[in-house]
Amino acid sequence: MTLAMVTYNPNDPALYANPYPTYARLRDEQPLYHNPDLGIVALSRHVDVSAAWSDPGLYSSDHGPVIEEFGPDAAEVMGFVAMDPPQHTLMRRLVASGFTPGRVSRLEPRIRELTRKHLRPLLEQGSGDFISFATAIPVDVISELIGVPEADRPMLLGLSQQIMTRGDINGRLTPAVTQANMELGAYYGGLIAERRREPRDDLASALLQAEIEGRRLSDREVIATLMLLGVAGNETTARLLGTAWRCAWQHPEQRVRVWSGEIKVDRWVEETLRLEGPSQYTARRVTRPVELYGTVVPANALMLLVIAAANRDERVFPDADLFDMSRDTSQTLAFGRGPHFCLGAPLARLEARIVLQELVRAVQVDYDVDMTGASWTTSPNVRGHAKLPTTIKPRTSMT
Repeated sequence: MTLAMVTYNPNDPALYANPYPTYARLRDEQPLYHNPDLGIVALSRHVDVSAAWSDPGLYSSDHGPVIEEFGPDAAEVMGFVAMDPPQHTLMRRLVASGFTPGRVSRLEPRIRELTRKHLRPLLEQGSGDFISFATAIPVDVISELIGVPEADRPMLLGLSQQIMTRGDINGRLTPAVTQANMELGAYYGGLIAERRREPRDDLASALLQAEIEGRRLSDREVIATLMLLGVAGNETTARLLGTAWRCAWQHPEQRVRVWSGEIKVDRWVEETLRLEGPSQYTARRVTRPVELYGTVVPANALMLLVIAAANRDERVFPDADLFDMSRDTSQTLAFGRGPHFCLGAPLARLEARIVLQELVRAVQVDYDVDMTGASWTTSPNVRGHAKLPTTIKPRTSMT
C-alpha cells in the first residue's frame, strides 16, 4: 500500500500544542492516510470515522483503542472497551448495571460541593494553576464513586498521570508506564478483595455483585474497569475543563453571553468537546481487506479513527475551526458512536456542566489566562493542558 505522505505521527510531541493544521491536511489531501514506519492507517473525515465506529464487524476493537497497547491481549488491561459484540454487549451491560444513570445523577450535589471546596483556595489567592483545580474534582468524584479512601487519592492521581505520560515517538510503552499500570492494578485488586469481604454502597461493590444471564464479572474484569474509569475518566474530564476555560477566555464576546445567562453552560461544554475535545483518536483492527479511496487496506491493519479531525470537518460543521457556542453540535463524535459510545459520557458532561456553572457563579467574567506559562500533556490520545495559569476575581462570596 503506497500513498503520498502527509506527515502525521500521533506520538510526535510537536503535534500536541496544535494538531489541527495537520488534521485539515489529512481530511483534504489524504482522507485515507498510511504511515508505514509507524504501521498505521488513519481515517479523518467525519463520514468515515462515524461509519467505522458503527461497524464493529469490519473495524474491530479486540486489540484495544490505543497504539501503544494494541494487541490481542488488550482486554486484560482495558476490559470491555477492547472487545466486540456479543462479548462486548454482555460485558458492557454488566458494567452499566453498576454504573447506572441513577448512581451518576445522585452525584450532582456532591460534585457541586467538591467544586466549591477546591475553588475556594483559588479564589482566595486570586491566581493559580487552573489544571490543579480542574484535576482535583474528577479525582474526588470518581474515587468516591468507586469507593477509594481519601488518603489513597494522591497516590492514585500520581499513577494515573504517569500512565498517561507517553514519551516514545514510536508508540511503545515506557517502563514507567508499565510499572504504574502494575501498581494501579494491584491497588484495585486489594480494594475489590476488601469489598468481597465487606460490600459497601459503591461502584466497586456493585460491579462485583452485578449479574446478567448467570454471568458475573471476574476480579480481573472488575480491575480493568476500575482502571479505565480511574485513569481515562480523570484525565479526559480535567483536560476538557482546562480547554473550556481557555476557549472562553479566547472568545470574550461569547464568554460575556455565558456569564449573563444568554448562553447555557451546556453549550459551552458541547462546543469545547467538538472544537478541542480531549480524545484525539481511537484504534481499530481491520478484520478483512477493504477498499477505501481507491486503496485496499489489508486485513489486520491498525486503523486510527481520528476523532479530533472528524469534529472539525467542514462537510458537517460550517466554519469548523471557529469556536461558536451557538452552533449545532449534535453530530459531534467526541464520545464516539455505536456500541462503543462512551459509557462515562453522562458523568463527564455532568461534571463539566457543574464545575463551569460554579465558576460562572463565583468568578468575575474578566478572568485572565497566561498562555506563556501554559503547557500541554504528553499523551498522543488525550490532549489538553498540563498547566494553565489563571488570574481570577470573586464574583460572589462562596457558600
